[in-house]
Amino acid sequence: MEIVANILIAAVALEHLYILWMEMFAWETKGKEVFKSALPPEMFKPTKGLAANQGLYNGFLAAGLLWTFLIEDPKWQTNIALFFLGCVAVAGIYGAVSATKKIFFVQALPAILAIVAVLLK
Repeated sequence: MEIVANILIAAVALEHLYILWMEMFAWETKGKEVFKSALPPEMFKPTKGLAANQGLYNGFLAAGLLWTFLIEDPKWQTNIALFFLGCVAVAGIYGAVSATKKIFFVQALPAILAIVAVLLK
């Protein structure tokens, strides 16, 4: 189960690195494709700075998850993984309620599955 947990943690971290890239560097191109149903096209340029800030926070989540692979103490590794996965799950649930339900499946569900795998390892 440890391998499954590590794969899921890495997948959630990679997803958030992708979100960082999209929101910080490709908001008006890829971001417009991904969030076309959430924002009208004319709103992407004026919200570029807000999206970049959001992307930075997603990068912090990814960094925290990747940090877990460098922690040698198993208890601390588990606690840090659970903290950052919990943050991702809460953000995904909030996004599903406030923006689009798709965010639950893309962001919250993978984090929840990773939490379960971490608890079972």
